[in-house]
Amino acid sequence: MVRKIFLMTLILAVVSLQTVLAGNWPQWRGPTLDGVSQEKQLPLSWDRKTNITWELTLPSFSGSTPIIWGESIFLNIAEGKDLYLWSINRRRGALQWKRHLDKGNVKIRKQNMSSPSPVTDGHSVYVITGTGILKAFDFKGNTLWTRDIQKDYGKFGLNHGYASSPLLHQGALFIQVLHGMKTDDPSYVTCVDAENGKTIWKIERPTAAIRESPDSYTTPTMVGTDDNLELVITGGDCATGHDPATGRELWRVNGFNPMNNPYYRVVASPVAVNGLIYVPTRVKPLITIRHGGRGDVSQTHRLWDFENGPDVPTPVVDGIYFYSVSDNGVMWCLDANNGKKIWGGQRLKPAIYSSSPVLADGKLYVTNENGLTTIVKAGPNFQILAENPLNDYCLSSPAISDGQIFIRTAKHLFCIGPRR
Repeated sequence: MVRKIFLMTLILAVVSLQTVLAGNWPQWRGPTLDGVSQEKQLPLSWDRKTNITWELTLPSFSGSTPIIWGESIFLNIAEGKDLYLWSINRRRGALQWKRHLDKGNVKIRKQNMSSPSPVTDGHSVYVITGTGILKAFDFKGNTLWTRDIQKDYGKFGLNHGYASSPLLHQGALFIQVLHGMKTDDPSYVTCVDAENGKTIWKIERPTAAIRESPDSYTTPTMVGTDDNLELVITGGDCATGHDPATGRELWRVNGFNPMNNPYYRVVASPVAVNGLIYVPTRVKPLITIRHGGRGDVSQTHRLWDFENGPDVPTPVVDGIYFYSVSDNGVMWCLDANNGKKIWGGQRLKPAIYSSSPVLADGKLYVTNENGLTTIVKAGPNFQILAENPLNDYCLSSPAISDGQIFIRTAKHLFCIGPRR
């Protein structure tokens, strides 16, 4: 009887995990934190008149990605001077509720204070603003708790405003504040209890970077297995691994700014797959690290470098191939394990690329700032399969859920294709 109960529990856990991976996009880089979706039969072609299931009018641009769970879509929204969390009915493409987060929205080049993406566990949704307000809501829009990170720990000092999304893992929110251009305060990482908003731990994250180089707009990730899990933080000319339970620094890799350039702020986030960590910097060098070391592992755990990495778009990796898109639309495919060039230098439609590529259904979905999504065949042979225009300013990365693709532009949220 005990064995039967155990087997049923295991089966339910596997089914639940498959449901999470297949149907939901709970955070900026998707269900596995790497921009990869296991879904099939996704739309191949669309434009403003074709294959659009619905579109919802939005008040402003944002780099924040749509977050999807079941019948709800969550958006971090800037509307004039105010910031809101929107909940969208997924079937109708209609606003269910919106909740005020904070005042004080400002625009700084491509950023406003809605840049961080929300995150959800299917029960609650968590959102941080560029002004430092961290809030938790249930799916009905009831406020569960509120924090003011700047009030608690000091003003943000990034040159272009705060934009890192929180990382949610096993009931804890991990939040990095890596800054230095406009402050002398130390950079730090904090862990917050997702249930009540209380601080579990906070640690300083020292750096020798100068001027703007301490500034990091990246989002943390996790690497390893449950019994050997590490929190990865990148920026300030280095990458560090931390114990998620305490924040203690376990390892550090230097060398991300070999010329000590004072303007080496980092935008593209780290990606961890199969125990390897791919860490972009400001184009070069992108460094691949093997996790699990202790102390300064700059020499022992640094595997390979790439001198044509991205600046803004975060790469995507499936464990076999590493794919990168530069800000001017040049694509590269490398062997994910040794960095050997598979193909590279192929240029997409001329434009600026800020959105991060997504990999699904054997295809790469790459959206530029003009709202054109180029679909490229994944694998060892470069081939453009489709070019799909939406003709609107776009900074946000695509999200995939139940066979549909969600793309956020300045004026609309688009739901593309039929639900499966």
